[in-house]
Amino acid sequence: MWTYNSVFYQIYPIGFCGAPVHNDGVTVPRIRKIMEWSDYLKDLGVDSILLNPIFDSDNHGYDTRDFRKIDCRLGTNKDFSDVCKDLHDHDIKIVLDGVFNHVGRGFWAFRDVQEKKWDSPYKDWFHISFDGNSCYNDGFWYEGWEGHFELVKLNLQNPTVVDYLLDCVRFWIDTFDIDGLRLDVAYCLDREFMKRLRQFTQELKPDFALIGEVLFGDYNQIVNDEMLHSCTNYECYKGLYSSFNCMNLFEIAHSLNRQFGPEDWCIYRGKHLMTFADNHDVTRLASILTNPAHILLAYGLLLGMPGIPCLYYGSEWGEKGEKAPDNDYALRPCFDAPKPNELTKFIKKLIQIRQNSDALCNGSYRNVVIQNHQLIFERCSEKERILVTVNASDSPYTAWHQELNGTVHDLISDTEIHMDGKLEIPPYSTMYLKF
Repeated sequence: MWTYNSVFYQIYPIGFCGAPVHNDGVTVPRIRKIMEWSDYLKDLGVDSILLNPIFDSDNHGYDTRDFRKIDCRLGTNKDFSDVCKDLHDHDIKIVLDGVFNHVGRGFWAFRDVQEKKWDSPYKDWFHISFDGNSCYNDGFWYEGWEGHFELVKLNLQNPTVVDYLLDCVRFWIDTFDIDGLRLDVAYCLDREFMKRLRQFTQELKPDFALIGEVLFGDYNQIVNDEMLHSCTNYECYKGLYSSFNCMNLFEIAHSLNRQFGPEDWCIYRGKHLMTFADNHDVTRLASILTNPAHILLAYGLLLGMPGIPCLYYGSEWGEKGEKAPDNDYALRPCFDAPKPNELTKFIKKLIQIRQNSDALCNGSYRNVVIQNHQLIFERCSEKERILVTVNASDSPYTAWHQELNGTVHDLISDTEIHMDGKLEIPPYSTMYLKF
């Protein structure tokens, strides 16, 4: 699967393109802005792009009106088709946000129910009771997603709904030649639907990727040979920043070993989960870390640990953004152009190293040295062995271990290091040591 060796770049198009927050009905080809960034993305080294909702919606994209039409605030289907061709010409694969759990109140089938009530042929597309009423006074009650009644839950146990959604996916592949889907709130989706989606997409495009948004629970339940190829690794997302804020690298070391370590009880060995330092739903890394010196180290960990790394647009140059109690607007800004700096240059180097390393993309995980402020772990495949080191302290550290022997090449600094049972690690540093 191509995703296992990829580095993703996530964009929230409505914010990225500077579109109005609420759908104003005016068609403006803002989505073409992505083409202005394609050379930058190619140079950065990312080879896959994850686009949050682009289809016609009421407001933020997750309240879909029409799965077959690009949101007018972003342009037309032709505009997006041109964007996809340009990205593919830059060797960048395209994964779209598949919002299948719910739709907006403006969704065409739900509007038919609002108009015709029990006479609508689409009333069974949703979870509706005509014995009650909604908070919008529709004259019937319906299930919303987690109490958000602007998001109308679809009935994925209705074969007609499933057939409709799969036909939309076929349309996306035929029209835009997309390479995969990120399944919004995958933890809510009917599992038989996910099995059907996997079989359907695999027949259309054998290497089509399915990545689920999962916040909690046992990822094995939906990441398996019958359902999804991957899902978001929120456990390690939390450990990534809080380990540095608490100066306790035992936390992230424990999570990584619990998931990917060599012991029989480790739960996700052989799986490639999507890893990230931030995204469109959470406070950005530069705002949540208490020590700015740890930003480089966090990315050193992200690109060195098991998983499929995903960068969120703007964070590669240290953009800040805090999640508000009632909205995520600050997390989804519009930038006139990329603003690369030394952090961007460092991340670009890490991407280059990772994409040329079988051990970092596919290798096993094993902790070697763990201290509160330092961590050394091994990534090893049949082709190579690499030690990833992190020193979160402002002081140099000498690591002692029987495995720290021999001459290694630090892939980040491009220097040779001779170890004799010990390793000198500079303050605030990350090293990728290849044997």
